[in-house]
Amino acid sequence: MTSLVVKEFKNLLSFLTVLPVKMDNDLLSDCARYMFAFPLIGAFIGLLAGVFGWVAYQFLPGIVVGGLVTVALLWFTGLHHTDGLLDFGDGVMVHGTPEHKIKVMHDQLTGAGGLALGILTILITALAIGQIGSSIIISAIIVVEVSAKTSMIVMASVGKATHQGMNTDFLSFMHSSKGTVRLLIGLLISLVIAVLLLHWVGVIIIVAGILTSLVITFIAHRNFNGVTGDVFGATNELARLVSLIVLLAVISWV
Repeated sequence: MTSLVVKEFKNLLSFLTVLPVKMDNDLLSDCARYMFAFPLIGAFIGLLAGVFGWVAYQFLPGIVVGGLVTVALLWFTGLHHTDGLLDFGDGVMVHGTPEHKIKVMHDQLTGAGGLALGILTILITALAIGQIGSSIIISAIIVVEVSAKTSMIVMASVGKATHQGMNTDFLSFMHSSKGTVRLLIGLLISLVIAVLLLHWVGVIIIVAGILTSLVITFIAHRNFNGVTGDVFGATNELARLVSLIVLLAVISWV
């Protein structure tokens, strides 16, 4: 049983990070089956980036720390989600049928829509992280990354596939007879981590990620008649951004 858990966790790390972990042949199916554990990987990513940010805060101003932590997050996830964000921006902005929009998302060129969405998302993310401060940056980045990963679980639960692709397994498992249980486990993991680290503020951040996922799912269904792997990636990046903005708003309010 222990070896099985190690295998699944290793596959999740291999799928969601750039860690040099050997992939198994059943990588995608394992990651889809255990998608509810995405928040644990998010917490791990957030811990590494948060500790890096805390150390950087001891020597550098906040605006520089924000940029460095953002780069660390993007690098550690292999820019996979960022690539999806750019494609999503292009697909939403272009005019035409859902089929044409999906075709634009899948081409190798990045248009004005993707470029603008990517730059704004990365820039505001960096500026927001730079405003968190050293006292809570570790807890904040952990919970924000957990929220980003939770958003993908929610999307897989409520979204529908546009075509057969990498995202199909995730949607199939989350829409199966045990899909609701997987969703509830994922939400429970997220909320436990959030409450332990940031108390009720953490709950608000998780809710922000969930709402972001629902909005993007609606946009994707309206533009593409469903969700794609690129939409999942965009959701991760945008949910992180919204979660950071909500965190700053709550901090300034209280």
